[in-house]
Amino acid sequence: MCRLFGFRSVIPSQVHRSLVAADNALGKQSERHPDGWGVAYYVDGAPHVTRSAAGALDDALFRRVSGIVSSETVVAHVRKATQGNLTVLNSHPFQYGRWVMAHNGDIPRFAAVREALEQAIAPRLRRFILGDTDSERIFFLFLSELAKYGELGGRLGIEEVEKALRETVTIVREIADDGDAARRSLLTLLVTNGQVMAAHQGGKELYYSTWKRRCADRDVCPSLSAVCEAPSASGSVNHMLIASEPLQGENVWEPLAEGTIIGVDWRMRLRSSPARG
Repeated sequence: MCRLFGFRSVIPSQVHRSLVAADNALGKQSERHPDGWGVAYYVDGAPHVTRSAAGALDDALFRRVSGIVSSETVVAHVRKATQGNLTVLNSHPFQYGRWVMAHNGDIPRFAAVREALEQAIAPRLRRFILGDTDSERIFFLFLSELAKYGELGGRLGIEEVEKALRETVTIVREIADDGDAARRSLLTLLVTNGQVMAAHQGGKELYYSTWKRRCADRDVCPSLSAVCEAPSASGSVNHMLIASEPLQGENVWEPLAEGTIIGVDWRMRLRSSPARG
């Protein structure tokens, strides 16, 4: 399966360590996930997306992009293909307008249910599908559900994003799952529009972090506060990281249980929603 990484912060920050420098950085993880990569970061509210069908570990472009990125919002992904050919169109993250999504998982019965999944996508969005993965169709299904709550270019909140994620997962499972546990869809998803960011643990491991034991920049960072080095008592955080596996370094990581959605709104207020019974 794939590996994903998400970062949301109150200030633009470098993510070179998470993507390249740490012993288990995303680039290093691509040794086991060599089928493409992508990095999305936001500048002035707009996503800049670079993708490749090459393996990230030996790709000079991945190292270059990872070295220059400084942003309040970053999504990165390394791919181990399950559905779709090895082309740049099938590399994550996928983007439409301000929205970006990365997926870790698989719809084992995708070939059999592909048409039904596409029919569940709003017609005005369906025509923008360019690749042949299950993941891209999940993304446009999510956008179809999210659009029921307002314009995709407008200010949609974390509550609407959470609802759309849950509805998307429900629809996919209703269409694609047949009761056989061995063929259950795996739907770990990370979405953002540069302000709101949310992740759903859908059967593939996922971890999050909102504080560090000690910030390496504590003597120079103008935004340093108590929530940078301890759990937040107010619910507001200065940063949130999402990763498929805990990255080595100062961050304190917590695992997400299956079905849980974690996210932050535009004010960086943390919201955690456990699995529904």
